[in-house]
Amino acid sequence: MLKEKLLEDMKNSMKNKNVIRKNVIQMVRAAILQVEKDGGIEIDDNRILEIIAKEVKKRNDSIADFQKAGREDLLNQANEEINILNEYLPKQLTREELTEKLKEIITQLGATSMKDMGNVMKTAKATFGASADGKLINEIVKELLA
Repeated sequence: MLKEKLLEDMKNSMKNKNVIRKNVIQMVRAAILQVEKDGGIEIDDNRILEIIAKEVKKRNDSIADFQKAGREDLLNQANEEINILNEYLPKQLTREELTEKLKEIITQLGATSMKDMGNVMKTAKATFGASADGKLINEIVKELLA
């Protein structure tokens, strides 16, 4: 299970004195614990992957701000954290792969206009999970339905 892998990796990073890796894993584990406490539930690997993907998105959003501010140190740290988080995520689909699969979904659903976008997005998110960025899915669906 992913939770045990995170714990094991955190222990190893502490032994190896890899501070950034330890901090990133601790942050993910804290987010998992928060979701579990708030919902009074034990979350599964799919939900953990969603949390990790959300953390990657946060860092990607911060990168533009760091570039504008000329903060190379924070930019490098964010990129390193993204690389660490990506180790836990499934391989991300390329734009081309995503476009092909979204065409199939649109055909399956019989979607023809932007009115159908909600159904297409819902099905796509369920199909791809953490292996594709929601923003990219949204862009491609808009292009295909326009």
